[in-house]
Amino acid sequence: MTLTLPTYDNGLTPYQLTGTPLQPRAPKSAWTRTAFAAAHVVSDPLAERDPWQGRPAVDWENTLRFRHGLWDQGLGLAEAMDTAQRGMGVDWLTAKELIERTMAEAKAHPLKPRVACGAGTDQMAAEDLNSEDAIVAAYSEQMEAIEAAGGQVILMASRAMAALKGDPEVYARVYDRLISQATGPVILHWLGDMFDPALTGYWGAADLDAAADSVLSIIETHAAKIDGIKISLLEQSREEAFRARLPDGVRLYTGDDFNYAALIEGDGCHYSHALLGIFAAIAPAAAQALDALAEGDTATFHALLEPTVPLSREIFKAPTQFYKAGIAFLAWLNGWQSHFIMPAGFQSAREITHYAEVFRLADRAGQLRDPELAVSRMRQLLQLHGIE
Repeated sequence: MTLTLPTYDNGLTPYQLTGTPLQPRAPKSAWTRTAFAAAHVVSDPLAERDPWQGRPAVDWENTLRFRHGLWDQGLGLAEAMDTAQRGMGVDWLTAKELIERTMAEAKAHPLKPRVACGAGTDQMAAEDLNSEDAIVAAYSEQMEAIEAAGGQVILMASRAMAALKGDPEVYARVYDRLISQATGPVILHWLGDMFDPALTGYWGAADLDAAADSVLSIIETHAAKIDGIKISLLEQSREEAFRARLPDGVRLYTGDDFNYAALIEGDGCHYSHALLGIFAAIAPAAAQALDALAEGDTATFHALLEPTVPLSREIFKAPTQFYKAGIAFLAWLNGWQSHFIMPAGFQSAREITHYAEVFRLADRAGQLRDPELAVSRMRQLLQLHGIE
């Protein structure tokens, strides 16, 4: 199968598919790493009326079907997170309904998958979140909703916290109150400003070394109530250094969509678990690689994941916060949804040359499970952009 694809040098070049599709399957082994895939939300374009304002129209059937596809392969789910366009097209009321629907489905799933859900402060206007008490109240409302649904709480990094411009003592006070009130162990969340510029200076310090000291102090104080921390800074050496300083029993969940293979394998002394948006896009490779790692087969682990790294780096290229478009694009190519429309029209955040490169790299990584369908849909997108 051949089609003509645009290139970054403004050309058009024939591309012939060469990859061998990797088909989803159930896990064969008990994994030695915990792995959460952060999933996107599927829009309902027929019901959408005001894409840029108000609540988005959600195709609940296919949104949940996509989650079942992840669970069937053994992956856990990070729900209502950045990948689900929290604060970028998906509001808290939609996220709350998403969490409740997902938890009901997870409880009925035969593999009883782990689901952790993002709690933030996005139900309140920024001007109303100008104090520690207001921020704690906003977080608390969402934490209570998540726990009522049966989910584990992820304390998402809050733009309101960053806007306070508080020092590490402010963060210590706020997180002390939040962690103490949680009924179960929580996951902390450190999202670099490449994912969201509004989070610059999180943990009370612009310097990343000082920020690491700040959050480590919080973790050490509350180690018994902290499952782990998800870090998305896209710096392998920084994550490895931070990981080595964690108290026993506290996990490092890598959010490094550039260096996940090496971080998950580990350095012989420590390793990272996973909470990754890219795992939703490369679920067959991720799940089967984790199977191989559990069986001690590191060669197969790397053979499965290494071809996905160029794909992930393209999807998460700068401006990184637009990566959600690549996740939804691959879901469309792979038949998980019938259209390529996203909440707030977010599919327009990337250009056709990017989608063409994602297509090429997904093929080479074996991540187009039905090549004929993928080619047909890629041709539709190319024609929409005037490329016959």
